[in-house]
Amino acid sequence: MIAGVPAATLALLVVLSLFAGVGITAVGPGGVFITIALVALTDLPPPVVVGTASATFVATGLVGTESYRRSGELDSHTGRWMAGVLSLTGLVGALVGVRLNALVDAATFRVLLGVFVSLTGVLVYYRTRHASVEDDYDVTAVRGTLGVAGIGGFVGVSGGLLGVGGPVLAVPLLVAVGVPMLVAVGVAQLQSVFVAAFATLGYLAQGAVSWPLAVAIGIPEIAGVVAGWKLAQSVNSRRLIRALAVLLLVLGPYIVLR
Repeated sequence: MIAGVPAATLALLVVLSLFAGVGITAVGPGGVFITIALVALTDLPPPVVVGTASATFVATGLVGTESYRRSGELDSHTGRWMAGVLSLTGLVGALVGVRLNALVDAATFRVLLGVFVSLTGVLVYYRTRHASVEDDYDVTAVRGTLGVAGIGGFVGVSGGLLGVGGPVLAVPLLVAVGVPMLVAVGVAQLQSVFVAAFATLGYLAQGAVSWPLAVAIGIPEIAGVVAGWKLAQSVNSRRLIRALAVLLLVLGPYIVLR
């Protein structure tokens, strides 16, 4: 067994990780399912759940960043500036989130994660209603930069505290303020590298990262990331996003009441 996880459970985690990877680069929310699965299917303590999930997000973020660089979303000055601001504020927020996690017991962690998942479902559904309205958000202006910085810091704290990937929040929030969807997904990939890396370092210092488990679920997750990027470039994902929102809204209460 890896990290005390039975073989059958590990096999299920591998399958779920593949689909989570698709979600990361296709629609943004995806990494959150890694955390949900580890909480629902294992008895790992919250720090190990968050630390292990964060370790996989470093790899998926790197692959996702390169994928969206190749398709051009990160080549513009605006895209690079937005990615830089998100990443810098996100890594600071991640360190704060790691500290906060040490103050949270398992029951409280489940409640926080469940509420987070439900709110994410609301955000994702909002995106399906308003994603077509792109306001040409000027991230290089002072007001625009401060808005992106606020989003980055909030996403970083959430990632460090709950072990959720940056795109799960960054993408719907960026789209909500007027950033085009594919650009939002692309810059969120780069931010997730910094958020996840600093969160992983924080949990590694506590001995709360299971590397064998991270590798076991990280490999199929990376494969899913590549597939999700290709999917995002070729299909209209509105219905997929709406179905994802409904699933998140169902999973949120389940996690709290489990």
